Parts: sequence; structure tokens; C-alpha cells
Amino acid sequence: MIRRILPHPLLSLAVALVWMLLVNRLAWGSAVFALVLGLVIPAVTAPYWPGRPRIGSPLRIAAYGLIVLWDIIKANLAVARIVLFMPRAALRPCWLTVPLDLTSPEAITVLASTITLTPGTVSCDLSEDGRALLIHCLHAPDPASVLDEIKTRYEARLKEIFR
Repeated sequence: MIRRILPHPLLSLAVALVWMLLVNRLAWGSAVFALVLGLVIPAVTAPYWPGRPRIGSPLRIAAYGLIVLWDIIKANLAVARIVLFMPRAALRPCWLTVPLDLTSPEAITVLASTITLTPGTVSCDLSEDGRALLIHCLHAPDPASVLDEIKTRYEARLKEIFR
């Protein structure tokens, strides 16, 4: 019975929270409407979410988030150094095809988002069969090491999170 009312509890919470942030005021009417939206939207969209991914430990998710945050900070500094000090002739951009071991659409989305959030790289396309991700690197003198870093630093951890 509770699954019928709250098919996706985290989505309900997120919808209600986003509504309150959009309204930008704390009032009873806004809170009640946020609660209604948080209950109705997940219930209406539940048939379109047939298989929910199994997610591992919250500690692994937090660790992954910290790793991504650290990598974003490092990449910001690296891109700033490239833009400010590297001669254009020394820049080595490249396209990489990352073969994926991930099968969950949610995990692939998190990986593609992580790559895009990290300055200097962007996810451009996913193969039709979902087995490869095309990315562009601003500067990759050693494309194999970039590929290896994506596979070991991000994909391996996401395989543990999305079982």
C-alpha cells in the first residue's frame, strides 16, 4: 500500500524540495502544494519506471561524490592553466570512445554526467546499443591514460554503486 502512495520516495522528496526552492518563500500554502506535487508526480510517472536500479551503499555514493568534486576542482585549475598559458600549437584535443561495462541506464547517465561536469571533457554521444560513450577531451596528450582513468576512477565505482 505504501508503495502505491510513495512509489519513489526520493523523487517525492526532491520534487517537494525543488518546488519550495522555486517558490522561494516558506508559507503553509507552498508547503502543502509541494507535498501534493511530491506525491502526485511520482505516482503518475511510476508506470514509466518499470525497473528501479539497485543502489549500493550510501557511503559509496558519498565517496563517489567527493571524488567527482575533487576532480572538478583539479580540472578547473588544469583548464585555466591550459587556456591562460598553453600555446595553441601544444594543445592536443581528441575524441575517445569509451567501451562501457555498465548496463543500467541510470549508471550510464551518471557516468556521462560526471564526464561532462569535469571541465575539459564532454560526453557527446552514446552508441545505439548503449555499449560505448563518445567523449571529447580538450587536452589529452595520452588518450589511453584518459580512457584508463575514466574506466578505473569512475566506471568501476559506478559498477559497485549500481548493482
